[in-house]
Amino acid sequence: MSTPTLVYDADCGFCTRCADFARARGAFEVAPWQALDLPAVGLTEQQVSEAAYWLDGDTTRRGNRAIAAALRAFRPGVRYAGYRLLGRLIDLPPVRPVAALGYALVARYRYRYRLPGGTAACRVPPAA
Repeated sequence: MSTPTLVYDADCGFCTRCADFARARGAFEVAPWQALDLPAVGLTEQQVSEAAYWLDGDTTRRGNRAIAAALRAFRPGVRYAGYRLLGRLIDLPPVRPVAALGYALVARYRYRYRLPGGTAACRVPPAA
């Protein structure tokens, strides 16, 4: 993919709302993994069902690092400066572990459809 792309799970209402938010503010593509040729972009269904991905040329970022990259790629201007700053902040090495924990919690509860925008379609049985 030549254009930076945020890949998300369109079967999750929370993820879809977040993707719509990013699409309206970002200078990048936002694509559901269900509409992608996953082998062509170097991802598997297992990977994209577990986390969001950021694809930018040869760079692939997963989870909290994908979200950080997307935030940094919000359109220029004062209106979106706070989002870009947040993207830089959550990708700083000392902050990354906390951001990863936060992302893991969101991912955990999205499967139980307990987040805003979540629906029964988001429910995935926990791994045994």
